[in-house]
Amino acid sequence: MAKITLSNLAHSYSDIPVTRDDFQLKPTIDHVWNDGEAYALLGPSGCGKTTLLNIISGLLVPSQGRILFDETDITELPTAARNVAQVFQFPVVYDTMTVFENLAFPLRNRGASADYVTRRVKTIAEMIGLSDSLDSRAHGLTADAKQKISLGRGMVREDVAAILFDEPLTVIDPHMKWELRTELKALHREFEHTMIYVTHDQTEALTFADKVVVMLDGEVVQLGTPVELFNRPEHTFVGFFIGSPGMNVLEAKVEGDTALLGGCAIPLHHGYKQPDASRVEIGVRPEFVTLTDGEDGLPVKVERVEDIGRHKIVRTDFNGSEINVIVPEDASISDRHNRLKFDPAAIHVYADGWIVDGEDQARQKGASS
Repeated sequence: MAKITLSNLAHSYSDIPVTRDDFQLKPTIDHVWNDGEAYALLGPSGCGKTTLLNIISGLLVPSQGRILFDETDITELPTAARNVAQVFQFPVVYDTMTVFENLAFPLRNRGASADYVTRRVKTIAEMIGLSDSLDSRAHGLTADAKQKISLGRGMVREDVAAILFDEPLTVIDPHMKWELRTELKALHREFEHTMIYVTHDQTEALTFADKVVVMLDGEVVQLGTPVELFNRPEHTFVGFFIGSPGMNVLEAKVEGDTALLGGCAIPLHHGYKQPDASRVEIGVRPEFVTLTDGEDGLPVKVERVEDIGRHKIVRTDFNGSEINVIVPEDASISDRHNRLKFDPAAIHVYADGWIVDGEDQARQKGASS
């Protein structure tokens, strides 16, 4: 296990990058990932998740910056010298070997004793549900079972610095995905390996990770716990990407403790200086929006209501902008429901996509620093 430090990191696939757009990983990424924690790299396709994972694993050498495992600089070391285990998107198994032999391969390759190999393989096989298949050859097994072998082989070693997963559940049946995520989480709690898990699926990220690294266009826009990402998205993309549906983001004019939307005043929990930005927005999650039939609030038109069982999602329109509202499953929605109220404490202000602290919040941060 290892603490992983990303220092002044950036990467370009161009030999001579000139502009910031030439970098797949934008300058600069600086993070410390704690020993023994589980991290998810989350973001849309092409955002740089796999590039960052490949740099950590040693498949790529970064264009600039350093990678440290604990205090050791491993930036130039090959993958074999980094003591990491990897699980890829598609199962990598030896079809001519039995399940036992596949799981045992990493241990035998490092000279482990026969007794230890047997004991360790049986432990992992029981955890991933393959105890009854240890003597079966991998050839002919389902994709689910083969990916279980890949997962097991990645976790069979106890001495690894980190286990890296690159979208490992893509080919897995949806029901089996939930089971495997649960098993991975249990394995992490038991063995406390440092784990890094690449995915574009927020459910996978939020249910697996202690901390989620949200990426967009080669940048890390936020690193935090699932609760932190939900309660305080530091970028509008995080608010939109995390949640179902995501955060409502609306252009507004902010004056002190009031946001103006199309001439309607929305009270804010904090006072703000006039943001110096080309685009100012407010963000509020659907859970903190109330649909009413009163005379106060933001005037909207209900477009449709989606009953998903646990609750209803009400899709409303405000001057061409969609605003989503989550209401109880038993709520009755009529034509009279045409006003929205926002919880002031749950409204965030954004300048050019990035969160802005209220004046009192900024003073508190300054006093504590």
